[in-house]
Amino acid sequence: MAVTDPIADMLTRIRNAVNARHESVNIPASKLKVELARILAEEGFIESYDLVRSGTPQANIRVKLHYRSRSEPAIAGLKRVSKPGLRVYVGKGEIPRYYGGLGVAVMSTSQGVMTGRQAWRNGVGGELLCYVW
Repeated sequence: MAVTDPIADMLTRIRNAVNARHESVNIPASKLKVELARILAEEGFIESYDLVRSGTPQANIRVKLHYRSRSEPAIAGLKRVSKPGLRVYVGKGEIPRYYGGLGVAVMSTSQGVMTGRQAWRNGVGGELLCYVW
C-alpha cells in the first residue's frame, strides 16, 4: 500500500513506539528518512539508527530509541509542519526556534537536510519538515 506522506508515517511510527516504550522501531527506508534519522541521532533524540537490508527489495531503518530513564523518553513530541497538501517554506531570516531553542526544527534546504540552527548559520532557507522536542 502506498503512503501519501512518508515523513508523517515515520514520525508516527516513532511516536507510537515511544508511547509503547519499545526499544526500537523499523521504518521503510528512503534517503530523506535516513537523513532525518541522522539528525535525530546527532541531536540526541535517538540512540542510533541502522540501515537493515533483508530479503525484501526495500531496506528498513532500525531506529533505537533513547530513554533518559525508563519512564522518561528523550522525545517528548514530534510535529509534522510541511504536508503534501500545504508546503511550508521559510526564508533564512524566518527560521523558527521551537520551544525557545529546546526543540529542533528540521529543514530540507538546497544544501541538504539540516536543523534550523544549522540552516541559520549557513544562511539558507527551505522547507520546514518537522519539529522535535
